[in-house]
Amino acid sequence: MDSAGQDINLNSPNKGLLSDSMTDVPVDTTVEEEIVTLRQVLAAKERHCAELKRKLGLSALEGLKQNLSRSWHDVQVSNAYVKTSEKLGEWNEKVTQSDLYKKTQETLSQAGQKTSAALSTVGSAISRKLGDMRNSATFKSFEDRVGNIKSKVVGGRENGTENLPSPTGSGAKPLPDHTPF
Repeated sequence: MDSAGQDINLNSPNKGLLSDSMTDVPVDTTVEEEIVTLRQVLAAKERHCAELKRKLGLSALEGLKQNLSRSWHDVQVSNAYVKTSEKLGEWNEKVTQSDLYKKTQETLSQAGQKTSAALSTVGSAISRKLGDMRNSATFKSFEDRVGNIKSKVVGGRENGTENLPSPTGSGAKPLPDHTPF
């Protein structure tokens, strides 16, 4: 039988079988033969189902997504979920309206404001100290020394004169810099 002539009924035990010999199972077969036949029928149906899904553009991920969405919806409309949600809503209302909650919220808010102010003060103090340190004689002396070393190392490049004298002494342009950096 060709694939066009196959039974397309997904509930048919003959679906997807390629030979007539498989559809004509004798009545006096052994249990093992029946199991093999049923496995073959099931495998053929699964192949056909997968082929139909592929043709329709349904992927395994899309199927999983639909199953999860359906399951989550089923959970949300279940009596247990609805009752639990209602009870949690009631508890939330009672807790947020209690004096203890309001006092705790106010205390934490004040603590947050005080912490923010303290951190701001510390930041300002550090910034001021760094400014004072930069204006100190020791730092100025250090900065001058670093500047002198830099000008000796960098040399004329800082003033825009890129063509320094060649190390070979011949008036040609300097050798290209082949530093690995």
